[in-house]
Amino acid sequence: QVQLVESGGGLVQAGGSLRLSCAASGRTFSSYHMGWFRQAPGKEREFVAGISWSGINTYYADSVKGRFTISRDNAKNTAYLQMNNLKPDDTANYYCAARPSSGHSSASNFNSYDFWGQGTQVTVSL
Repeated sequence: QVQLVESGGGLVQAGGSLRLSCAASGRTFSSYHMGWFRQAPGKEREFVAGISWSGINTYYADSVKGRFTISRDNAKNTAYLQMNNLKPDDTANYYCAARPSSGHSSASNFNSYDFWGQGTQVTVSL
């Protein structure tokens, strides 16, 4: 089992920045690729960003490319999502998730992920 706890959400004005953190415990953090997803009220959960176990490979949804940056620190068992130039459309509950580094699975498919955090709310006002 891997336990994931997100933090760093909050209320920010459009154009502002937030940095989300995802602290992992349990099995070896570096055995997992990590991802960030978000879900707004009345909408499906959508992929935001993913990062390989080593941190070498990163993936982004088109809607956040150039604004969001995913990273990880395996020594601290933590993944991050730096969000800049936030827009009201970014308002959602943000979840981090872990998928095994073995095998071949899609970073953007939420079914690829075995473990999820409880989420942290991000609200962007005009």
